[in-house]
Amino acid sequence: MGSTYGDWLREQREAAGLTQQQLADAAVMTRSHIAHIEAGRRIPSKEDARRLDSALNTGNVLSSFRPGADGRPVGSHFEAALVFEQQATMIREFALSYMPGILQTEKYARAVLRVGVPPLSDEECDQAVVTRLGRAKILANPVAPMVWALLDEAVLRRPIGSPHVMTEQITHVCRLVEADRVRVHVMPFGLGAHPLLEGMLSLMWFEDQPPVAYVEAMRTGKVHDDPAMVGQFQDAYHLALGDALPLKESLALMRATAKDYGHHD
Repeated sequence: MGSTYGDWLREQREAAGLTQQQLADAAVMTRSHIAHIEAGRRIPSKEDARRLDSALNTGNVLSSFRPGADGRPVGSHFEAALVFEQQATMIREFALSYMPGILQTEKYARAVLRVGVPPLSDEECDQAVVTRLGRAKILANPVAPMVWALLDEAVLRRPIGSPHVMTEQITHVCRLVEADRVRVHVMPFGLGAHPLLEGMLSLMWFEDQPPVAYVEAMRTGKVHDDPAMVGQFQDAYHLALGDALPLKESLALMRATAKDYGHHD
């Protein structure tokens, strides 16, 4: 799967007489990262594009025409992860505070986005909600990607927006589970500490490239593709999953929680 951006990068590299490894060394990147960009499987970060421009003496072309540099309303730290999310054949999410983005309803997403600092304008919030809901379109395919969500119980218990918003949100996830579109497991409060308490994690697998891990905290996020690091994140996820409630018990807890919120509408 090529891309105009990746093809142009390859042309400039070859015109400069550089191998992928030589360009990677000059731009302080990995050869595999260069290969994925040229194949159209990844987009460079802003800093990656700047270093590529510098290494190839291309002015600011790679920076200016970088995919994702078109002002779409997602955090800059999430741009690369967004591309991976749309290409993944399997996604395993861990959520510590909020429902994973691809599972969010419109009202829930709006409530989440409203608490940002600095606050979004009405127009910016509308755009961000549309983008977030657009991510969920990957669930329209009844088969792929396979999605598992591991939720800390705090995701269910912390009221985001109104009780009605929470009822609608949790019910939406229950319906996805009941339709066998996603699997959801809850990490109960009573478990105490577990390996994923440090932040949000998304593990993604693909047909034509190695898996990656995306880790996010407050206003920061990073895609990891180093096999050893990705393996550590996968191990932590599987350890936590082993302590989570089984699917049926998780579904029962979500239904009961949604019912409790319904009593407070």
